[in-house]
Amino acid sequence: MELSIATCSPLPEPDPDEELLLAALRERGVKARMAAWHEPSAWRASEATPEPRATVIRSTWDYIHRLDEFLVWAARAAELGPLWNPLDVLRTNVHKRYLLELAHRGVPTTPTWLVARGASADFAADFAADFAAGLASRGWRDVVIKPAIGAASFRTKRFRVAHDARALDAAREHLGALTATGDALVQPYLDSVEGHGERALVWIDGEFTHAVRKTPRWSGEDESVSPALAVEADERALGELALAPFAAGLLYARVDVARDVAGRPLVMELELVEPSLFLAQHPPALARLADGLARRLARLAQIGPKSAR
Repeated sequence: MELSIATCSPLPEPDPDEELLLAALRERGVKARMAAWHEPSAWRASEATPEPRATVIRSTWDYIHRLDEFLVWAARAAELGPLWNPLDVLRTNVHKRYLLELAHRGVPTTPTWLVARGASADFAADFAADFAAGLASRGWRDVVIKPAIGAASFRTKRFRVAHDARALDAAREHLGALTATGDALVQPYLDSVEGHGERALVWIDGEFTHAVRKTPRWSGEDESVSPALAVEADERALGELALAPFAAGLLYARVDVARDVAGRPLVMELELVEPSLFLAQHPPALARLADGLARRLARLAQIGPKSAR
């Protein structure tokens, strides 16, 4: 059975995982093809090939600009055969309101203020005062503002607003620009990302395999990551807590964490749609992903698509 690896065209940046995964799958006898999610002919049912078609989502990085269309595609792909990660997971993870849901569930999470689309227009007269008051009430003096639907630090900016009227104005202007077209997040900047670093914890087929340290990345910048690191015990416990409701249905995940002023890890992002998995940094993770896909495809061939989803 052929495996479709969902990507986009053109890619906004190279995917270092792509060729590694294709080669690993070939070694296991898995026939795989890259296919852009927004190419209709790649996802059309055919009477000539009635068997189910399995899809794994990898580099669909432009979906943030076409979310409704992406979710329609994902539903269609799930009708054609197994979709990894599954559709219900995608629907809950494409909007970063999931951070609020994690916090409500008791998962230590970066404090997050969700500002709804249209807030700056609906409350134009008071928005400046409300924004300043909101920051003051939370005690936030250095903040990150970003879209609630975003990837790769798209339109993500940092503002040191303490005692700086110009920075406060710039932050408010950026927030207003974001909420003109969608929801936005305001979060405190965590100083630990410059020391201990933001750690991306990679989870594949039932376990955390490795971590990497990521340097802070802002809109338009390239990503810089470390070699593979061991997952620290408290970060592993946090990641397992965050993934607990979804883990049984996941093939892959990434939990990005940083530490608060007391040194406790917090979830910064829970990436369940199309995260880079930093496979080059840790070949055992690549092998685990390829083995997991090969095993799922073999099971699908033996017992049918409904049981393999």
